[in-house]
Amino acid sequence: MTKVAVDADRCTGHGRCYTLAPDVFDADEMGHSVLLVDDVSGELEAQAVTAEQNCPEDAISLTR
Repeated sequence: MTKVAVDADRCTGHGRCYTLAPDVFDADEMGHSVLLVDDVSGELEAQAVTAEQNCPEDAISLTR
């Protein structure tokens, strides 16, 4: 399992994470990232990796 975390202080709401990984991330009322799941594997892990790689603020971290 891989642990997913979002640094709320770094997230500015670009929306790439919940666009690229809709099964892992959602948006709050301000457009900032909200985790739907904390631990991922398989397809969800692949989505989380894509989101991490595309976050312009580096607000997403994965711990394996």
